[in-house]
Amino acid sequence: MRRDRVAVAMSGGVDSSAAAALLLEQGYEVVGLTMQIWPRDQEQDSCPGVRACCGIDAITDARRVAQTLGIRHYVVNLRTAFQRLVIDPFCTEYVRGRTPNPCILCNTHVKFGGLLRRGREIGAEKLATGHYARVGFDGARNRWAIRRSVDTAKDQSYTLYDLRQEQLARALFPLGEMTKKETRARAREIGLAVSEKPESQQICFVAERSYRDYLSRSRPEVSQPGPIVDRDGRQIGRHKGIAFYTVGQRHGLRIAHRSPLYVTAIDAEENRLIVGSDEDLQSCGLFMRHVNYVAVPGLSDEGMALRAKIRYGSQPVSCQAWKEDDGVALRFTGPQRAVTPGQAAVCYDEDAVAFGGIIEAAADGRRG
Repeated sequence: MRRDRVAVAMSGGVDSSAAAALLLEQGYEVVGLTMQIWPRDQEQDSCPGVRACCGIDAITDARRVAQTLGIRHYVVNLRTAFQRLVIDPFCTEYVRGRTPNPCILCNTHVKFGGLLRRGREIGAEKLATGHYARVGFDGARNRWAIRRSVDTAKDQSYTLYDLRQEQLARALFPLGEMTKKETRARAREIGLAVSEKPESQQICFVAERSYRDYLSRSRPEVSQPGPIVDRDGRQIGRHKGIAFYTVGQRHGLRIAHRSPLYVTAIDAEENRLIVGSDEDLQSCGLFMRHVNYVAVPGLSDEGMALRAKIRYGSQPVSCQAWKEDDGVALRFTGPQRAVTPGQAAVCYDEDAVAFGGIIEAAADGRRG
């Protein structure tokens, strides 16, 4: 029987708890680690009924699961790193009029950064999480690869695209071959108290019921009113602060118009929203920066036929990708709606993450 020691990032939810239980069954020595990232100024201000994956209650739930499983459990204080590497960039992106995904930063820099390092300090060579994804070594390419989960409805490979090769070599995703339904059923069989625990539905460091309320409190400049203009620059309304809007949004504009209007761009420098028709939201391509190559080592000038997701909940669409300047350009086979700066674009080669990056701008997709 193997007794390799594995650290499990335990958030107090059913997924990470089931992951720990499965690894125990497989013969690993399991140690539970729970991140303490909740900002001190919010510890006493959490809204009743709000479920955050790394909130105060999560530590209690994770500790209870560890006791049930008979494993050691530690709370790791990563507040400072989380503030610097996740919260501050999240807020800064909104100040710039962009829409970030903090989970991606957390996975790369906190879970598989500080938490993995802490695990290695106690003798665990690998870190497991409850993500629905698969990881393995591709001998043909001599690279570690992230593959989509068996449960495509729960697949989280998108949020893991930024993991580096050395991090993937130390990653375990025990739920990658399971569906969410199977995970809950297994947790019930084991007798885990969190088997029916609902999923967190919000950003983990936001005590308020809306991240916009959090931004208004922490970065007041994003809630300053300003003009709403059409694509010709004519003012047709007023907005209540750029943090309250994202590209593609219709609700909340409060503008009487003969046809529906949507946010097509956010001009943070001038504190204004640009609005237009649904047709104005259609893009044939995009340009991304800060690209991390996963299953492939890079792109040639000829480019590569792939499938891309332009946001977490979107379906992959066929595209052509090629290296351009300091990033990567994509051209879709058909127009895509609401390509949003600040979000991640993740490209797949069949079911493997080829690479991903941060969307800089929508484009018409034509080379040159």
